[in-house]
Amino acid sequence: MKIHEYQARELLAKAGIAVPAARVVESAAEAAAAFNANAVPLQVVKAQVFAGGRGKAGFVKLVKSAAEAQAAADFMFKNRMVSVQTDPEGIAVKKVMVAAAVDIAHEYYMGLVLDRAKATVSVIASAEGGVEIETVAHQRPEAIIREALHPTLGLQGFAARRVAGRLGFTGRQASEVSQLLLKLAALYAQYDCSIVEINPLVLTKDGKVLAIDAKINFDDSALFRHPDILAMADPAEHDPLELRAAKASLNYIKLDGDIACLVNGAGLAMATMDVVQLNGGKPANFLDVGGGVKPEGAVEAFRILLSDSKVRGVLVNIFGGIARCDLIAEALIAAGREVGFKVPVVVRLEGTNVQAAREILAEARGELPTLQSAMDLNDAARKIVAATR
Repeated sequence: MKIHEYQARELLAKAGIAVPAARVVESAAEAAAAFNANAVPLQVVKAQVFAGGRGKAGFVKLVKSAAEAQAAADFMFKNRMVSVQTDPEGIAVKKVMVAAAVDIAHEYYMGLVLDRAKATVSVIASAEGGVEIETVAHQRPEAIIREALHPTLGLQGFAARRVAGRLGFTGRQASEVSQLLLKLAALYAQYDCSIVEINPLVLTKDGKVLAIDAKINFDDSALFRHPDILAMADPAEHDPLELRAAKASLNYIKLDGDIACLVNGAGLAMATMDVVQLNGGKPANFLDVGGGVKPEGAVEAFRILLSDSKVRGVLVNIFGGIARCDLIAEALIAAGREVGFKVPVVVRLEGTNVQAAREILAEARGELPTLQSAMDLNDAARKIVAATR
């Protein structure tokens, strides 16, 4: 789960990490009032969206008056933000943050991520933070500092001090930065995060260390332990079909292709998408319906898939282990009767009672003429690509 920057800053402040004062508004008039309430001469207006590249897209603006704050917010609310992290249509802005600007002497990057290669959490830091951090990581990886946390003890004080020293901090500031990093690691563990990122962490010209931008993502599987975090979820920032699928306990992620995939098992779903691509198609989604496909689940899955106007065909790839193939076939036919297969549907079933399932599907061809069977995954991919091209 993702949260907005302003929410991440609130969590940082709660953890004892210094952040500039800020207010979140939902209209241009409120932005002007927020500027006056912040009562500092230079402020920044920042769009609150789940995408990066805001500054280069013109959705982070420095302002010197309430009128400028209102104009900046008005522009953001009336225009969709298009950046390297959005699709060509861009995304709508529903909230903006008006925050005190700071006089920056130097920018740093600091974050914690799950390091799967080392089977633990790792600190990632750089003395070259800011909007170009991805370029720095790609072109000069030696500028990126990595420090793996102890898998049971977490981040130790000596390791935090080592990171602060490698970033170039000395004396009081080194102690301040190491304490900040320890607080960040504690926040990561407390809320079952998957990433905690401060970019940039800044040193101001008067010697203060501040977090002026933050990103925090959480492990969805642990949200039951954190109702306060779950309450921060913003449905407006998620695709409506993804929200609908989540309510039906379906793992669905919308993509930009035109061949929908309905599969049981995450690994099989990814393999299915790969084979579709290999055969010249483009997957429209990732959809894992789980181990047992029941009629009501199949019906809702097809409704979700066919609600995507880009979908020109559906590939069903099910391995009948927990659920028998004949029951799955009957569920698919029930879905076809209720939803109506108005696009080609290719079904590949394998596993328990597969022969009976194929007979059931063959008998249904008269009733559902766009439905056809496949013997294996490659056969299924070839058929659905041919049917949609």
